[in-house]
Amino acid sequence: MAHGLLQGKKGIIFGALDERSIAWKTALRCHEEGAQIVLTNAPIALRMGKIKELAEQCGNAPVIGADATSNEDLEKLLQDSMQHFGSKIDFVLHSIGMSPNVRKSIPYTETSYENFHKTIDISALSLHRVLQACMKLDALNEWGSVVALSYIAAQRVFPGYNDMADTKALLESIARSFGYYYGFAKKVRVNTVSQSPTITTAGSGVGGFDAFYSYADKMSPLGNASADDCAAFTALLFSDATRMVTMQNLFHDGGFSYTGISLPIVDEIRKAATNE
Repeated sequence: MAHGLLQGKKGIIFGALDERSIAWKTALRCHEEGAQIVLTNAPIALRMGKIKELAEQCGNAPVIGADATSNEDLEKLLQDSMQHFGSKIDFVLHSIGMSPNVRKSIPYTETSYENFHKTIDISALSLHRVLQACMKLDALNEWGSVVALSYIAAQRVFPGYNDMADTKALLESIARSFGYYYGFAKKVRVNTVSQSPTITTAGSGVGGFDAFYSYADKMSPLGNASADDCAAFTALLFSDATRMVTMQNLFHDGGFSYTGISLPIVDEIRKAATNE
């Protein structure tokens, strides 16, 4: 159910690939809440994904390709978006993540550093680049909101998440650091959302994802948060209802992050021990 939370607001959504992606769901929710949006992704993702379908569902939103590791691309994206809107921007979703090491199933302890650098540049430094470009061009309105998607592997070890875990830790640190400067400069708030394991094209590429998903669902008092739930939460963070929330890593995971052990997991361990 929409509540008009973003009526009159304008934003950019990075990273929508297909209908399973959180960015896709967030774009739809922002549109439902009254926002005007611009959709963007890397040129290769635009060719592979279904973003034109999403654009139609979001009031024929413009689709502007941009390489998030290119300062020039990002500045052009912001300039073109402001020209389209006829004003500055109110919110940005950073949903960008890719690891060549994960894609090639290279173990963490045998990581290719060339690939590691690419992971960091694409998945974490891109947030710094986006924020730097926004500040340089004065692209965000006062009390604007930037949200980047993270995962609890930034705080805990999840075998198979590989160098993305280190990268998410850096992403969260960038959000805190830039949030400090942007808050004083323009009252812009910057937060990360640490989402439950979610069945997306990107998430499903992580080794052992099915086990991650099942374990988290059984550990969490509320179960795993869906992509739709995350979209609704992110729209709230873009709204004026969260004007004083910044520099936070917000766990949106059904309680997983603060649950030591759950009875369903204990029962499974007991059953396994009994069967042995």
